[in-house]
Amino acid sequence: MSLEFIGITIAALLTLCIYSFLYKDNPFYKFAEHIFAGLSAGYYVGLVWHSIIKVQLIGPLFEDHDFIFIIPAVLGILMFARFVPRIAWLSRISLAFVMGNTAGIFLIQQLHGFVLPQVRNTFTVPLGSPGQIVSGAVIIVGVISTLIYFYFSKEHKGALGATASVGIFFIMISFGASFGYTVMARVSLLIGRAQFLLINWLHLIK
Repeated sequence: MSLEFIGITIAALLTLCIYSFLYKDNPFYKFAEHIFAGLSAGYYVGLVWHSIIKVQLIGPLFEDHDFIFIIPAVLGILMFARFVPRIAWLSRISLAFVMGNTAGIFLIQQLHGFVLPQVRNTFTVPLGSPGQIVSGAVIIVGVISTLIYFYFSKEHKGALGATASVGIFFIMISFGASFGYTVMARVSLLIGRAQFLLINWLHLIK
């Protein structure tokens, strides 16, 4: 019995333990869940240590003698102040920096990744063939009606209310497409696990 077969068997049994939740919550599912959570946490800690702390902090600070990295080192250490009740308030400094920095980066990403491209594509709709004209009209109507739906400075009555109702229609289509994509992703994971069990473990399919 090779180590490869043992590893595949363990992975298959853990997979079956996870899917046993489809019947009901049971000790086998909790056992596999705890293993997965522990391995994920351990892997994440190792990943952060080797790819972030060592590469982006220890290396530049002690090898390149770039002492500006003392600032992020101190902010990182202050994160652990939450475990000491008397100085727990110091961790708020690091948290405030992280939240502000993340919010700023996320805002720029959303602006350049979604808002500006959407505005550009709305105003540069190709108007060649009849199909392009219809597609362009749908895009323009969808964008304008969706924006009007989120316009709350005036009550949605009359033409404004009718346009907002059209916006709801486009929003529901967007939500449905997102939900469908999520379902497809989960089904893809299920197919991958089924192939692993039937091909790699049981060898029922070649």
